[in-house]
Amino acid sequence: MKAGVILFPGAGTSANHQSLVAIETSLKRINPKFNVRRVDFPYRSTGKSFPDRTPVMIECVRDAIQQASKDWCCEESEIVVGGRSMGGRMCSMAIAQAEQKLEVAALVCICYPLHPPKKPENLRSEHLPRITVPTLFISGTRDEFGTVDELKNATATMKTKVTHEWIEGARHDLKNKDEVVADLVAGWVGAL
Repeated sequence: MKAGVILFPGAGTSANHQSLVAIETSLKRINPKFNVRRVDFPYRSTGKSFPDRTPVMIECVRDAIQQASKDWCCEESEIVVGGRSMGGRMCSMAIAQAEQKLEVAALVCICYPLHPPKKPENLRSEHLPRITVPTLFISGTRDEFGTVDELKNATATMKTKVTHEWIEGARHDLKNKDEVVADLVAGWVGAL
């Protein structure tokens, strides 16, 4: 098992979102000494309701990884990073930055927001081919931010091992599926 996991929330929630807490609980059930850190983006920490600009959030991801590496006495390459919706997307963008390569162990994207609802032409996938770490995508089969086929097509451009887990009938919020998602993440991370 890796040294630890860092999790980021979606745009409308905080690091205390029940799904992130469920993931932490599931990981700790596998190994009580496993490191898990849930991190808020700066706008949430300062009480703002609207997300920061993308570069600010990407820097937050980078800072969280560097801090965890120090705190957990491990290499960044032993840390798994990811999150829900926007949180997972910001982690994926941080990993894909060519000029400041992040050497993390793996990436977890829960409800990846491939495009805004009803705007499939506005894809958020340009950076995906630059991701080179194993990646887990968990999405509902009725996610309005990206259909099964759309997400499969977008991730087919990635030059790494990609794992998809589909939650039948679930929408973007994956309502009432926290335990299912948590167990999928914990099982995948535990097998790395």
